[in-house]
Amino acid sequence: MIRLLLVDDHAVVREGYRRLLERRGDLTIIAEAGSASEAIDAFREQSPDVVVLDLSLPDMGGVELIGRLRARDAGARILAFSMHREPLFAAQALKAGALGYVTKSSEPNVMVQAIYKVAANQRVISPDIAPELAMALLDEAPDPLRELSPREFEVLRLLVDGLTHEAIGQRLSISPKTVQNCHYQIKSKVGARNDMELARIAARFGLGN
Repeated sequence: MIRLLLVDDHAVVREGYRRLLERRGDLTIIAEAGSASEAIDAFREQSPDVVVLDLSLPDMGGVELIGRLRARDAGARILAFSMHREPLFAAQALKAGALGYVTKSSEPNVMVQAIYKVAANQRVISPDIAPELAMALLDEAPDPLRELSPREFEVLRLLVDGLTHEAIGQRLSISPKTVQNCHYQIKSKVGARNDMELARIAARFGLGN
């Protein structure tokens, strides 16, 4: 029996995945979470075999959550699933420690098979983005966002959404000073002289509207 923790902030979505996954006799959802904080508590209390988590959560972003879970347990097996088809999101989820990435537009069986692979400690990418991700990783053209750490990626994502340093600090449970330092490092890494340039670079490489 593969024991799952399902993390998504929409109860209807979680119910749909529960119905899908528990049709299989060897998959069971032992806990659900609607936020990153709930997910951390459930992970600590339940020790699931596989964590299936959405990258878009109301408190902490999924990429940051992946890093927190892996810091708690280096052997944590995590499958990210998301509405984002941009290779940037998949690359950051994998960099943070996820074993797999599946888009929400994938066929249901893709999700099921991905869970089996992650449970077996194998890497998996949904077929609809695998070619794009491979090309992005092989592309020699400079992509400054690829050099960001998972923490820097999450901070940039929240900056692009218009959050202040204080709000980002609350969201990620870090100090505003740490956010400010991270903001500076991000601009340095991507070569942005100011926040307007930073927003343009982020948009050019698939982050933000």
